[in-house]
Amino acid sequence: MFKFRQQRRTAVIVLAFIALISGLITGREILFNLAYLLGLLLIISFAWAWANITYVHLSRVTRTRRAQVGRPLEERFTVRNTSRIPKLWLEVRDFATLPNHFSSHVVNGLGPRRTYSWRTTTVCRQRGRYQLGPIQLKSSDPFGLFPMQRDLVPTTNVIIYPLTFEIHQFALPLGVLPGGDALRRRTHYVTTNASGVRDYAPGDSFSRIHWRSTARRDRLIVKEFELDPLADIWILPDMSVFSHVAPRQDAFAPPSLGDLPDWMRPTEFKLPATTEEYTVTIAASLAQYFLRQDRAVGMLGYGQTNEIVQPDRGERQMNRILETLSVLRAEGEVPISDMLHAESHLFPRGTTLIVVTPTTGDGWPTAARQLARRGLRVVTVLVNPASFGGYRSTDGVYSMLQASGMVVYTVNNGDDLTAALSQGSKQSGKYTFV
Repeated sequence: MFKFRQQRRTAVIVLAFIALISGLITGREILFNLAYLLGLLLIISFAWAWANITYVHLSRVTRTRRAQVGRPLEERFTVRNTSRIPKLWLEVRDFATLPNHFSSHVVNGLGPRRTYSWRTTTVCRQRGRYQLGPIQLKSSDPFGLFPMQRDLVPTTNVIIYPLTFEIHQFALPLGVLPGGDALRRRTHYVTTNASGVRDYAPGDSFSRIHWRSTARRDRLIVKEFELDPLADIWILPDMSVFSHVAPRQDAFAPPSLGDLPDWMRPTEFKLPATTEEYTVTIAASLAQYFLRQDRAVGMLGYGQTNEIVQPDRGERQMNRILETLSVLRAEGEVPISDMLHAESHLFPRGTTLIVVTPTTGDGWPTAARQLARRGLRVVTVLVNPASFGGYRSTDGVYSMLQASGMVVYTVNNGDDLTAALSQGSKQSGKYTFV
């Protein structure tokens, strides 16, 4: 298209030159008028095209920079014509990397000092960090002789969190009560363990003021607290490339506008059929469950990068874990057992480890027994790769873990994760619910 317009402009220039030469040779006035007309056409067309692409203002408003798989991401675009020259058309082309984010638009007939707005709503299909922008504006004169474009370089990023499922109750090994060893660490949380007093500092809550000490010392004194003696919970998604089943080629195929896949429908949203997405979703759901129970939750995963999120509580910790999981990919080269051996210094005695893995080898049951002998409490969630088209099943690993008295779950492709993770053991005396 651009080549055709360039040929058209070249043809007009050649005709103007031929008309001028012919007028000089023959002396006919009509040829001079034709040459002047074509030259004036080129000048006016260039000026119009330049004004179309220059005197325009584009604003982009993203409702939120954080979204979640299965939820909509909404943006609003506004184009304003700041000149008195009407714009026949403006093409707004967005080079956002968010899948199926169709925000490009063509604005027709934008009058002088007028504005035009449109809204784009995209259902997020894939977790990750994506770029919004850059934007390219295209326009031309009414004759299409001088197509011009303007690049708007500034970009922003949006984070798409993984999908999470509600878990009603999750079984931990019997005897794993919330209590653990007292932790002599200061905390900004108000707990039942007051460790001392200190002078008031700006920003301290009035509920922390110790009034007896304040009256005795004649200045504001506040209480200091230590963390509750709760055992930390570490969630460890296995993101090594050796364990996962390669995703199907059509797992993330972009749908046609008229025929959306079943898992993209709001009434029945399904996960892509890959062990990687199931592993990440289970880890995110478990983190959400325990953080709502006011437990200190950490996360460790070796993917394309080594990610360590130290245990903490609260909504901020939930956002930190979800943001880490949103970009974590099954590209690690370290098996889950070697990862735990390398990072064993992070887990004091009494820590609960929840490992989410699709491994089918015998190495993990052996590593789990060694961790249990060190005083760690191990829970395993097995994502069965055989149900995703893999050649091996986790049945052997499940039997070995169960024979060792370990808490173990099995999740297959298509399972309801709420039901699969909320059920207990069929063997009495093996689980306690929290």
